Amino acid sequence: MGEPVAPVVVCWSVKGGSGTTVVAASLAVLSARHHPTLLVDLAGDSAIALGAREPAGPGISEWLHSPNAGSDALARLAVKVGEGLALIPRGGQPLGTDERWEQLAAALGACAPVVVDAGTGEPPPALVADGVQSLLVIRPCFIALRRATQAGRRPTGVVLVREPGRSLRARDVEHALGVGVVAEVDVDPAVARAVDAGLLLSRLPRPLIQQLRGAA
Repeated sequence: MGEPVAPVVVCWSVKGGSGTTVVAASLAVLSARHHPTLLVDLAGDSAIALGAREPAGPGISEWLHSPNAGSDALARLAVKVGEGLALIPRGGQPLGTDERWEQLAAALGACAPVVVDAGTGEPPPALVADGVQSLLVIRPCFIALRRATQAGRRPTGVVLVREPGRSLRARDVEHALGVGVVAEVDVDPAVARAVDAGLLLSRLPRPLIQQLRGAA
């Protein structure tokens, strides 16, 4: 896997528990094997999912609330968590919604490659503007799919987290959303064990590596 297709990849979901943080963190780890990569945590769980020490101090939320903070200040927020991988934590303030998102999007574009864990809910429009790979992480759940069809902006691709016993398939998701499924990831106990043991950063399960190759 090389660098992401787009300079910035934003992972998000419409329903909690979809696996967005694990997908975003895994994509960042894979990208970092080839290029210095920045993982931006808007959800607050990336460090824990990776098994890295949770950064203390300011994060993205503080940057968004500082009207004069620029690209240099953003770069100083990054904390090295692995070989070739740096993390900007969420911080301790509400993220808010204002014109600062446009400035953040521009700053992140200059830091490529970047993976953003945008958590649950539609990301700010400025963050998924033209040139950004917007990946909806979704399970084959009718409720989640219904919410996704009502979203104000379509993703550029879908990462489908497959669960045993579900009747919906990738083609159903593609038909409902009008965008392609770029990767199908199985709900795998090995991935859960890697996260629980703090090993996602150092021992990414091989099946997950293979399944995510089409996502970036």
